[in-house]
Amino acid sequence: MRSIKCVVVGDGAVGKTSLLISYTTNTFPQDYIPTVFDNYSTTVLLPNPYFDEESDDSKDDSQLFKLNLWDTAGQEEYDRLRPLSYPQTDVFLVCFSISEPSSLKNVVDKWCPEILQNSGLESTDFYKKLGKYPIFLVGTKSDLRESAGEAERLKELNSDFVSQDEIDSVVKQCGFIGYVECSAATQSGVREVFEQSVSSVVYDPEKVDKDKLRAERKQVRDQQQQNEKEQQRQLAQEPIQGQQQQQKQKQQQKVLYENSAESTVKPQKKKRITPASGVKYLKKLKKKSTCAIL
Repeated sequence: MRSIKCVVVGDGAVGKTSLLISYTTNTFPQDYIPTVFDNYSTTVLLPNPYFDEESDDSKDDSQLFKLNLWDTAGQEEYDRLRPLSYPQTDVFLVCFSISEPSSLKNVVDKWCPEILQNSGLESTDFYKKLGKYPIFLVGTKSDLRESAGEAERLKELNSDFVSQDEIDSVVKQCGFIGYVECSAATQSGVREVFEQSVSSVVYDPEKVDKDKLRAERKQVRDQQQQNEKEQQRQLAQEPIQGQQQQQKQKQQQKVLYENSAESTVKPQKKKRITPASGVKYLKKLKKKSTCAIL
């Protein structure tokens, strides 16, 4: 079973630990206890992204992965220790709270640069060429969007919830591979966070596009059908071509035989000499000689 190392970072109190506990235990912690460093381990069953329920030529061979989750402290006093957990990480989850615009701003100003500088990703030619990094942006506390009390609190602070345009801009600017919004309290989107983030580094995102897969499979099927029709056409023509070839060969043989017969001189038939014919020949010869004497 393949192991995936996933490191979770973000500002303090944005809900990193609650997200991990909600995912691994299906419960929501009521009390907030600042995390220093903690590890969680679980398994994740990923469906085959190349499986297309509309196609008959693909298999739903889901795979099981061991997921090692690293919870980190977001406070400044741990800035020097936190990067020690970054090397050999398969995927990063950078969390921010949708009700704290400053936490999204820190994604750009702090978390993205810290990861790239301490993980070795920035110097990797593969990711430079790809233009994206194995970093997933996670918006936490999505249930607060429906909270009238939270909306009133933000209004008093002359603030608002983080908009989708702001999120899309950060994803593009930092070169993240995706974004998922979730709520640890209601567990909405929690499973999608880990399934999509792990799938994005296990499978090639460019090949997971279902519409693209369907188009490619249709092109392959059309080509196969065209090849089959061409083979059938050739097989149907083979008897006709065989008969034509045989007739042509017979005609050529006939012409050669006729030409050979015309150019050949028939030998004269030799007479067979018998004793009787020899006596008759001598008598005839004697008679001719007597006539000559007279």
